[in-house]
Order: sequence, then C-alpha cells, then structure tokens
Amino acid sequence: MEYLVRLAQWHQSFRVPELQAVATYLGIDLEIVFYDDFSPYCIVKLPDEAAARALIARSILAKDIFELWGQGTNYEELHADVKKRTPHLWSKYLNVTFGFDVDTYSGKRSQTTKKEIILSFKYLGFQGPIRLKNPEQSWLIMEKYVSQWEVPVNEQEKNPEPQKIYLGRYLAKSDRGAIIKYDLKKRKYISTTSMDAELSLVTANMALAGPGKLFYDPFVGTGSFLVAAAHFGALTMGSDIDPRSFRGKDEERQHKNDIAILRNFHQYETVSKYVDTFGSDLTNTPLRRNHFLDGIVCDPPYGVREGLRVLGARDGKQIDPVVIDGVLNYYRPGYIPPKRPYGFEAMQKDILNFAARALVINGRLVMWMPTALEDVGLPVPMHKNLEVISVSVQSFGNWARQLITYRRLPEGELSDISKGRTVEDDRGVSASELNTFRRKYFNGFQTEEESTPTTTP
Repeated sequence: MEYLVRLAQWHQSFRVPELQAVATYLGIDLEIVFYDDFSPYCIVKLPDEAAARALIARSILAKDIFELWGQGTNYEELHADVKKRTPHLWSKYLNVTFGFDVDTYSGKRSQTTKKEIILSFKYLGFQGPIRLKNPEQSWLIMEKYVSQWEVPVNEQEKNPEPQKIYLGRYLAKSDRGAIIKYDLKKRKYISTTSMDAELSLVTANMALAGPGKLFYDPFVGTGSFLVAAAHFGALTMGSDIDPRSFRGKDEERQHKNDIAILRNFHQYETVSKYVDTFGSDLTNTPLRRNHFLDGIVCDPPYGVREGLRVLGARDGKQIDPVVIDGVLNYYRPGYIPPKRPYGFEAMQKDILNFAARALVINGRLVMWMPTALEDVGLPVPMHKNLEVISVSVQSFGNWARQLITYRRLPEGELSDISKGRTVEDDRGVSASELNTFRRKYFNGFQTEEESTPTTTP
C-alpha cells in the first residue's frame, strides 16, 4: 500500500538514504514511489500500516507518515483519486471522532478557504463528532506550491495555485524530537568539534545502530556519535589519539578517574551502553580480534585546525624507551607519545582497511569526508571488501562534507574498486604538504592560477 512521508525540508540528500537504512534495519520492504528534493512529500510503498509506523518511529529527517488516500494536481483530480482508491475504507471510520486540517508548503490559505476545502470532502460520509484536539482519526490535506528554491521569489506570484495536493490519514510521528533532547546546547560535555545532534543521529541510523550491536568511533572526541548510537540501543566504545579529548582537561576533572565523556551518558541515562574509551590511533590500535564490530561511525579530523598526526617519529626512526626514576617514560602520568605528520588520503585508506578487517558481514562504516565543492560527485574512496551504499552531501558554500555509508561484503564478494577514488598524498613531510584539502581550505578553494598574484607593469 502507498503511504506519504512528510519530510523536513532540510539535508535533502540525506533523507532517502536514511529511510532506506531504517527499512534495512527493520527488515521492511520499502519502495520509493515519488521523491523530489524540492518537496517535503515523499510517497513510498510498504507492506502494511505496522511497517509504516515502525519505519517512521526511527526516522530523524522525517516528520510523520500518512496512509495516502489520494493525490492530484488540482482538487478535481484529488477528489477523483480519493473516490477511486478508498471507498472500501470509509465505513471503518463512520462513527469515530475525527479531524481535518489543511497544510500548505510555500503557499498560504485563509481560514475561510481552508474550511471550504475541508467541506468538499463531505462525501466521505463520516458521522462521528468533529474533534480538533486528539481525535481518534485525523486527515491532513497537503498542498505543495512552487517554492523559492525552484523559481525566484518574484516568479512565485505567477504560480498562485498548488502544484500538487495530497490527502492522507495520519498514522504516527517520527523520532525527530530526539534532536531537541540531544541538543548540544543542553549537553554536559562538548567541544568545538562536536557533531550536532541531528546529523549524529542520522549517522547512527545510516549505520543501523540497535540493541545487541557493538559500535566504535576511532576519532571519538566528546562522543557525539556514541551518544547517538546509544540512543538507538547499541553498545558503544571509542578511541582517540589524544585521550584528553574524552577524559577532559585535568583542571576540569573532579578526580583522576573522572572521564568527562561519561557525563553525557549519565545525562541521557545510557551508561549501560558505554563500554570503554581508550587512547590510540587507528594505525596503532590495540584492537586485534577480527570481524567483531557491527558498526563504525566517525568524523575523521580534516587537518585544518592543526595538521593530521599519527603516532611515531617524524623521521621514521625507532624511539628507544627512556627510564625516569626507574619507570619507563610511557608508564608515567601525563606521558604524551611522539607524533608525526599524517597524509589525508593515507588516513582514509587506513580507515577503510580497518573497517574491512573489523566489521562483521553486512556491518557498516559510516564516515564523513570533507571535499572541495568542485569535487562533489567525483569517486569516493573504496575498498574491495566494502560496498558503497550511499553518499550524502552537506554544503558549506565553497566546500562540503560527504557522509559515505559502506557495507562489509560477505567473503567471496568484491567491489569494483576501479570506480573509486585513486588520489594519493603529495610528497613532503609537513601537514600541509600531505593534505591537499588543507591547502585548498587555506587558499579559499581557488585554483593555483586564481591564487597567483598578478602584477601590473
């Protein structure tokens, strides 16, 4: 049966992948019948009403879902479609309390006109009391007008009538309220790099977080992704090359065993979903067991605020341990291991290699990757053991970041990596020499020709 999902008109390239990910997690057959980036209305086919309610209950980028009773480009078409689709349903709601309302997207209707529109559906024959608040059943008439994103504002006046009209029986609302619950402004422990609540929850959804699953973030920071995965019931663990990011600064800690990231789990009453956090980088991880993670969620450092680093000596030489007062220096409190510059492309390859080794079959890696806007749409990094499920884009003007979702393939199945990104790190030893994105960022994403100053004779 067809259902109408009302979406948030926001993060458009994330909306369908999230619905598909939720359907995959729930084992629901989902078919996208109609979708348009310029519209908040998406029509889907689902097995039944129970599946529709389950799908919307986990969605973050949707608002609610309706049983689709009809659609048309005008009210004549809409009424004809309603009379064609739904006469067998009318008797089910003959004597219940009910409500009707009109919702307009990029358009306006007076209260008088709305009342006239609602009365045009009197042929449905409902005889129960009309109740504006908390009726047993409610229907929504949804009008979609031409928006300012499709035509200039001065052109909108030339399109006074709706482009599309829908009638739907309301079923259930989404989990979008979680965005308010996990708002960073209300969170106990954050930093300037903490991912916002909405996209953290979407990332966890894309990775199929749920009870009985173990999720890991190798760049954990203040734990935004772990908090989001725990919201959906997953067990969580993380690591970071700088343990201070999740432990907190010494002056902020109440006692030496205080772990700042745990304040967030206490705040949301999900401490039972916290497994551990530890200091490590991905190339020197203590995690040795193969294929044990159900999901990896991460927003790797971009190397902009400071250059990318990995454990090791800058010149590649082995560092002999130092003994101070009879104790090896790396066992002493406050020890900071040496680090060397790290390539941007090398980091992405290491993430994919780790995911291929650590994920269970069909486990997911969901990774954010920054890119110049001109490079959006070009091939993304690939691994022969990982399938690219979706690529969603968040634009920031002259640069963007992409959310890439991978699935660990069963043994014997391989991806065609010839279609993937083949960029290598530039030569050099400094952070900027090894990071093309960092150089482009500080150059304002201009081409070399544009950034070369010109002289006037």
